[in-house]
Amino acid sequence: MEEQAYHKGRGAQISTPNKFHAQRVTRDVPEMLDEDTSTEKPQTEIFFEYPKTIVNQVDSVDVGMDYSMNPYQGCEHGCIYCYARNSHEYWGHDAGLGFETKIIVKKNAPELLERKLLSPGWKPKPIVLSGNTDCYQPLERKFKLTRQLLQIFNKYKHPVGIITKNTTLLRDIDILEELAADNLVTVLLSITTLDEQLRSVLEPRTASAAKKLKAIETLRSHNIPVGIMNAPIIPGLNQSEIPTILKAASEHGALSANYTIVRLNGAIGPIFEDWLQKTMPDRATKVWNQICEAHGGKVNDSRFGTRMKGEGKLVDSIHQLFQTMKKQYFGDRSMPKLNTSKFRKGGNYQIF
Repeated sequence: MEEQAYHKGRGAQISTPNKFHAQRVTRDVPEMLDEDTSTEKPQTEIFFEYPKTIVNQVDSVDVGMDYSMNPYQGCEHGCIYCYARNSHEYWGHDAGLGFETKIIVKKNAPELLERKLLSPGWKPKPIVLSGNTDCYQPLERKFKLTRQLLQIFNKYKHPVGIITKNTTLLRDIDILEELAADNLVTVLLSITTLDEQLRSVLEPRTASAAKKLKAIETLRSHNIPVGIMNAPIIPGLNQSEIPTILKAASEHGALSANYTIVRLNGAIGPIFEDWLQKTMPDRATKVWNQICEAHGGKVNDSRFGTRMKGEGKLVDSIHQLFQTMKKQYFGDRSMPKLNTSKFRKGGNYQIF
């Protein structure tokens, strides 16, 4: 099989088989193909979808949310470890390069959200943007779906949480400030590493840690509550940065810090292993083995309650380090509980 070039600016370096497809294309014998299937310099493609619903109830006890919504499916950020990769197969694409290059835009997301908030049986509970894929990924600059969603949350005075790896959210600081005035918004910025060289291959199209830290400072200056997710912790790769990340986040005004342990479920296992061998072959075995150590000998543990925390001596040491640093740098700081009492059924006017 021919050796493929490294795709700079992308996380995944391969396209994986979709488990829902009965057949798949392979390049093992390229001379037998009727068309070129080369993945050199893969370009982003946009697909428009009009789903029937957009607000999803979350049953998992591991993620700390009751409802989530995602205006985009797939993500150009290209984080190699992203658990959302597997969900791309439901849309007919692959979890590898396809997840980063075939982006689905749900253009009717704002209309669906308003319809949900107007439904007679809806009782206000925080809805989290980016429960699966990032609501502030690069295409948001063009489509502004997240901004429209925030306008609706603000119109109905409904609580919303945001999780992102991008600083595009500063564009919407006017709406975020209005929401924060009524205790209706919290923001979590995900900071995985302060090492820019590592970030550029681990999560190539995300904002740099320096920009995220500056964004924390800016948000706090506007009284918008913001914390960090030091996630995921990848044993053998970034756990040593826990003290410096928490210290930096605290100094820039973050109110909280939490973490998860990486898990390589489904197609993410082979995607991550291929990436490890290509980006850091000298450390690949160590990192892989330590991820296995964190999940009882495998790279993934699907049990609720342990799948995102891991277990074992290595995980215990990570947990102790994180809690010690959190106590040292955050003390009794915490994120405020979002307000549901301000919810205005019907709003003041109809957008759609």
